[in-house]
Amino acid sequence: MIGRLKGIVVHKQPPWLVVDVNGVGYELEAPMSTFYDLPDLGREVSLFTHYAQKEDSVSLYGFLRESERRLFRDVQKVSGIGAKIALAVLSGVSVDEFARLVQASDVTALTRIPGIGKKTAERIVVELRDRAADLAGAGGATGARGVPHDPQSEAVIALQQLGYKPAEAARMAREATAAGDDAASIIRKALQSALR
Repeated sequence: MIGRLKGIVVHKQPPWLVVDVNGVGYELEAPMSTFYDLPDLGREVSLFTHYAQKEDSVSLYGFLRESERRLFRDVQKVSGIGAKIALAVLSGVSVDEFARLVQASDVTALTRIPGIGKKTAERIVVELRDRAADLAGAGGATGARGVPHDPQSEAVIALQQLGYKPAEAARMAREATAAGDDAASIIRKALQSALR
């Protein structure tokens, strides 16, 4: 199992990024919380990683902060939640905000995260309430596949990959876009407004 990965960012298209480590490209899936703070292409990055092997696939996930990796792992311990929803949680709220919502038993706010319905939100509150305080204290090889390069279109695609329907993702990105925004800024603003 790989715990840390240090290399050069050679590609990033949410939720995927490729990091070159001594000539070997590692493709990782990462939450938007990591994408917001990634360095520019060609710059060095150090990521905490989570390796997942299933019968028919192998996946590698990357996180800038250990607290994000820990939350990713803890959320998947809740019955009915897999990696996709765990990534959506980290893309929709910060670790500290998630801990606050769980401690406050705010099921309504949790259901605003894509992929989390009322029953799943209730299970999260019940199963993670005891660990929420620990979470809050922890706050510390392929090319693009025909993906448009304008920031708003990239944001729409990323929001769809997080579970939003195409029309909803387009509306969210359109409302969040301001002149000069990059895709990460648009996505961040869209997700923040969805939680209000």
